[in-house]
Amino acid sequence: MPQLRLALNQIDSTVGDLAGNTESILHWTRHSAEQGAHLVAFPEMALTGYPVEDLALRSSFVEASRSALRSLAERLDAEGLGEVPVVVGYLDRSERARRYGQPAGSPQNAGAVLHRGTVALTYAKHHLPNYGVFDEFRYFVPGDTLPMVRVHGIDVALAICEDLWQDGGRVPAACTAGAGLLLSINASPYEREKDDTRLDLVRKRAQEAGCTTAYLAMIGGQDELVFDGDSIVVDRDGKVIARAPQFAEGCVLLDLDLPAADPGSVPEGVVDDGLRIEHVTLSADPLPAYEPELAGGEAERLGDDEEIYTALVVGLRAYAAKNGFRSVLIGLSGGIDSALVAAIACDAVGAQNVYGVAMPSRYSSEHSIADATELARRTGLNFRTVPIAPMFDAYMGALGLTGLAEENLQSRLRGTMLMAISNQEGHIVLAPGNKSELACGYSTLYGDSVGAYGPIKDVYKTSIFRLAKWRNRAAEERGQTPPIPENSITKPPSAELRPGQVDTDSLPDYDVLDRILELYVDRDQGRAEIVAAGYDDALVTRILRLVDTAEYKRRQYPPGTKISAKGFGKDRRLPITNRWREHV
Repeated sequence: MPQLRLALNQIDSTVGDLAGNTESILHWTRHSAEQGAHLVAFPEMALTGYPVEDLALRSSFVEASRSALRSLAERLDAEGLGEVPVVVGYLDRSERARRYGQPAGSPQNAGAVLHRGTVALTYAKHHLPNYGVFDEFRYFVPGDTLPMVRVHGIDVALAICEDLWQDGGRVPAACTAGAGLLLSINASPYEREKDDTRLDLVRKRAQEAGCTTAYLAMIGGQDELVFDGDSIVVDRDGKVIARAPQFAEGCVLLDLDLPAADPGSVPEGVVDDGLRIEHVTLSADPLPAYEPELAGGEAERLGDDEEIYTALVVGLRAYAAKNGFRSVLIGLSGGIDSALVAAIACDAVGAQNVYGVAMPSRYSSEHSIADATELARRTGLNFRTVPIAPMFDAYMGALGLTGLAEENLQSRLRGTMLMAISNQEGHIVLAPGNKSELACGYSTLYGDSVGAYGPIKDVYKTSIFRLAKWRNRAAEERGQTPPIPENSITKPPSAELRPGQVDTDSLPDYDVLDRILELYVDRDQGRAEIVAAGYDDALVTRILRLVDTAEYKRRQYPPGTKISAKGFGKDRRLPITNRWREHV
């Protein structure tokens, strides 16, 4: 059987950074070629970054992407890399009018094959996702071809991300056309447990395509999204040949034995779902037989807690670096939320770039100040204490606030102080709110919700405790000091805005609360369904009321790393003004 050395480069791209992304593609192509690769591939929209959102609607950006693609092809050739076919994702436009009423020139999520200084073949994503964080029907028109390239006597069918996630289209078309390899380039955002779903999908599609299938994934972060890599290659029976590390940039190189294409003909015509075969021969003759050196293999998988924690670190690191921020600022209360955010920040940007401020009030306990101080000692972050009592007394003397207004004033004074330090010293503020609090509105606008990024906004409180314990265990296993004080983990959570206050004064027990929230928020189950699952009717009604009336707060919360299938923001979008109530 003919042989082919395939290079799958799972790289990080930044939206709009065409020059930087080009240099990254050149670097990894050079590396792949030095390792003897015969076919090199990069992820979906690697040239432009993903998702580009409304940049896709700017003709200037589309044209810049097309121009950068041509320049990339020329530079590859000029650097002696032109003989190696390179598959890369980019932003294109259609040359003719399409269905759905889009005119010629409409944007397309596209891929290209670069060879000998030219763009040898272009194609657009056929299946366009329009669920969860995806709005591709808003931006793109679909491709209607089955792109195939013949490389060293092997026919390679090409697909883009959703072409594998939906039934039909290019997968059965690849089988009908007799492809020897199906190569899919992807920018599939991370979610908890998605790695298992992804593996099952790739195995299934390989069996349907009847050929070896390579799933190349992006890594890194873009705004709230994290990309976890985990590229996979399986044979036609679904057996894993290679699996890349999670959350790590790099190149997967492997030698494949693949069926030869018929040298006397090329696939043509219309196949499944009306796709027209577009075939280009780059090199018709098989390579001379060689001894395979790269057999693939599977990288070690991360445990569930380590996977989530790593996603949170990658998300914050990418957000800070890609937006030009060098340091972060956190209000340290001594509680579990700010402690976990601090640990994540130290791992993401380095403790020397993390600044913590304790802002005690008359209601702050001694252990809270002590726990914040101990966290700073353990992590090595920069730490100071600035009491808010003088400011609080001045406001109270002027306004005479009581009750909830008095409690929230403390939070808002802390928010004001953090933003003032941010302006003065140039740090970005990290908001410490978790998904349980955001769901129930248990936060103060312009108080603990201030900030540029919310690292744990998509993490339920019960998971916060679990992740903190995992991070401490991981440190102990490495012979390091656990970053989070044990007292921050074991003491009852409290905002300490009045004497003796604990979270359970306002919220149900987190173990029960989070299970109900997951059913309502993540799974869109209604009140009757949740009660039927065994939860108390009055409690369910109370929780759903809290969630429904807090939408206006969530809209004003900063972005943060998405780790669930339905995070607040792009995933779960409800009208603020809304009279529909599950709890009535």
